[in-house]
Amino acid sequence: MDKKEDTLLNGQFRFKLLPDGTLDKSKVFCVLCKGEFNYHRSSSSLTYHLKAKHPGVAATLDGGGLRQTTLQQFAVRGGPLTRVATNKITEAIACWVAKNCRPVNIVEDAGLRDVIREASGDSAYHLPARSTVMSRIETLYNNQKAIKQRLLEQAPYIALTCDHWTSASNANYLGATAHFIDDNWCLHSFALTVSKSTERHYAEACAQHIQAVTQEWNIEKKITTLGTDSARNLTAAARLLPYEHLPCTAHSLQRAITVSLADSGFDAVLTKCRKIVGHFKHSPANARELNQQQVAHKQKEESLIQDVPTRWNSTLHMITRIQQNKSPIEATLSQQNSKIPLLTEAELGKLKKLEELLEPCRYVTETLGGQHYISCSVVLPAFCHLFRVMEPSDDDTVNIVRFKKAFCEDLAKRKENSNLTWLKNATALDPRFKDLKCLPKSERGEVWSSLNNLLKEDRNAQIQGAQTTGEAPQKKRKMSIFLLASSDSDTDDEAESIQSTLDRYKSESKTDMDECPLQWWSKRRDSYPRLEQIARKYLSTPATTVPCERLFSLSGHIIQKKRATLSSSNVERLVCLSSWLNAQQPDKEGCFCSGDDCGTFGDDGAKNYSS
Repeated sequence: MDKKEDTLLNGQFRFKLLPDGTLDKSKVFCVLCKGEFNYHRSSSSLTYHLKAKHPGVAATLDGGGLRQTTLQQFAVRGGPLTRVATNKITEAIACWVAKNCRPVNIVEDAGLRDVIREASGDSAYHLPARSTVMSRIETLYNNQKAIKQRLLEQAPYIALTCDHWTSASNANYLGATAHFIDDNWCLHSFALTVSKSTERHYAEACAQHIQAVTQEWNIEKKITTLGTDSARNLTAAARLLPYEHLPCTAHSLQRAITVSLADSGFDAVLTKCRKIVGHFKHSPANARELNQQQVAHKQKEESLIQDVPTRWNSTLHMITRIQQNKSPIEATLSQQNSKIPLLTEAELGKLKKLEELLEPCRYVTETLGGQHYISCSVVLPAFCHLFRVMEPSDDDTVNIVRFKKAFCEDLAKRKENSNLTWLKNATALDPRFKDLKCLPKSERGEVWSSLNNLLKEDRNAQIQGAQTTGEAPQKKRKMSIFLLASSDSDTDDEAESIQSTLDRYKSESKTDMDECPLQWWSKRRDSYPRLEQIARKYLSTPATTVPCERLFSLSGHIIQKKRATLSSSNVERLVCLSSWLNAQQPDKEGCFCSGDDCGTFGDDGAKNYSS
């Protein structure tokens, strides 16, 4: 009975043994479940039984019979991968390529193939073809896009940020991101498109491109604000669209810094800094000697930083790094007998003062650039803090006074050209800043009047909507006076009800700076059903276009180096998928921000912004 001719399908079935000791060649039984079957010289029905009842054994079947084991497969520790396992690996590779913006041709990498072979124990494994991976990525993209579309359908208000940029292959793209707060007061921020544009970036063309994006996602009637940088074509395009325009606050702040540095007399010392950095940046030998001196001085090995006008805070990083490496730099230049002039003590003191001026600007820029917490309401408190920091004092040198004066004048102009009405309303609707101490007392009443008008408009819109649909207005209840303390209930005098709603909100205790406004409103949305709708509209707007500019930098400098390897036809799928797959998930309280990303500013920031 142990002979090979007495079995079928590699011993999975045996012929039935008759009482006289002979074999019945028309009957077989399964050695796994003892099931009996008729046999007529065809094993197709037997193979079907294995696939249906014993899939683990049947996974090696091929075309109705068992695939013959090769010597290579015989030597594999775990045997060949099943079809299910192979599909899972293919799905994982497609997800990895999309999530980390890897080039699709990475599936042709022999090293990746060897890693998977070693990890799986299947030395015969072959990577999927590029067309297979792209097909899986397209399916993944369509599935994820459908999820995002459902979220957008449920959002009443959506803020948009847009930006143009050029890839390493000199191709122009429009990037767009959407931002909104859902019914559970979770802040969502994700990419909508990274589409290639071939026409010249005139204002009309930019406006049409942006409009096409909103139509594709069916959100053109939900857009509240359009955030762009200070480029003239995008600013002009925003005027052609029926949306509120919110200029990027970070761009305005960094531009004010650039203008102030040019007019304050720091050019000479900064030029010397750039020469020192260039001496070590352009020569690997010089950089290596600097690292040796850093080790000798028991300091961290690190390269110097060159400032770039278009790179935010790079001037601050340059002078900070030079001051930290003062001794190693002097020792290296002295050892080389270099003619590069060293910084004097007076110049080092000037850099120290400049560093103290630029540090608050860096702090504000990075704070406003977040996309997982509310930032629009922080703009005016942050500006107030900067104006206070830049007030001249008796101890300031001439250069410092000139910098502060130029900075305040330039930033004040840019502040006036921003959407102040929107920023003021957002500040008032943030429970951390609703005392409006960042505004002059003469302007605070106008803000509350504006919110009063917004509530009236919302009420009128509800009445008109009810009349259009034929629904009867909500009946007034005699007990509404007892519910006034907990909701925006209708009263005989609607204006009085709206004002009492604002008065109740204003009388609420001001929250600490470390409390998330999203969670605050989530707990009180039933108390302010109409006001919280307006709050969702204003607080969902980002203060900057940084989320849009991050589309091609989701994984830092690694992806930046991969730009040239991404073909234009796959950019949108890969970058959007990377944005979607890397998005943060809500925590147990339904908030997408956590810890330091919850819109908090630390002890110093809390004191500065709340005072």
